Amino acid sequence: MIFRNLKSGRIPALGLGTWELEGDECVNAVERALEIGYRHIDTAVRYGNEVNVGRGVLRSGLPRDSLFITTKVWHDSLQYDQVLRSLESSLDRLGMDYVDLFLVHWPNPSVPLEATMSAMAELLERGWARNIGVSNFTIALLRKTCEELRIPISANQFEMHPFLDQDQLLGEVRRHGLVAEAYQPLAGGKVLSSPELTAIAKRYGRSPAQIVLRWLLQKDDVVAIPRSRNPANIASNFDVFSFELEEDDCRQIEALRGRTRYVNPSFAPQWD
Repeated sequence: MIFRNLKSGRIPALGLGTWELEGDECVNAVERALEIGYRHIDTAVRYGNEVNVGRGVLRSGLPRDSLFITTKVWHDSLQYDQVLRSLESSLDRLGMDYVDLFLVHWPNPSVPLEATMSAMAELLERGWARNIGVSNFTIALLRKTCEELRIPISANQFEMHPFLDQDQLLGEVRRHGLVAEAYQPLAGGKVLSSPELTAIAKRYGRSPAQIVLRWLLQKDDVVAIPRSRNPANIASNFDVFSFELEEDDCRQIEALRGRTRYVNPSFAPQWD
């Protein structure tokens, strides 16, 4: 396993995303992932599956301190007291005393950022979250959080895959000493049908998904959180630590970058 350093502790560079996983399917996916070797599970209030994530963790039998658990507060609950209550409720659903990382899922311009991030800092002080961070924050929002408000965040989670150029945002994340968490790393499965990625995968005897995940892991300070409900795919996505991509192949993947987003809700910020 590869790890990235956070403000407090380390985060496994490969995790299991749980968006759209529900009920027993979610429980089984989490349990299977932990059995394979994953130690990083990502969930959120909005996913509606924190109870199931907690059950999967419990069924794994693994000690809590060997795991890295992330959850997030939804953008309609960003007032100071709402943020505090959100994590308190999440911990109850997860059956845990703390999370390793608590994120603001999406920014909300109707709520002062100062109120939201002050509450996040309070949760850090209480020990309910070992690290705090943000998700879907732009360069301007990162600068306000880190430079003006001076909130000690550890990460920004945002869409990152071969078809979306995020170099400027990634550079800003690194400038502030943060970790970049890549969601939708497989572009909603579109990487599987890419001729360029398929050709690279064939040369390594790997799948296009494994090639993309390895490409992300070879970027400093980047974490990837692919989601899958298929046990075989969960295992395949984890089998990316025994090979490395050559620089020429990384450059070919970089050349695919464009402006294709697969997550762009109506309440999204104005992207960089």
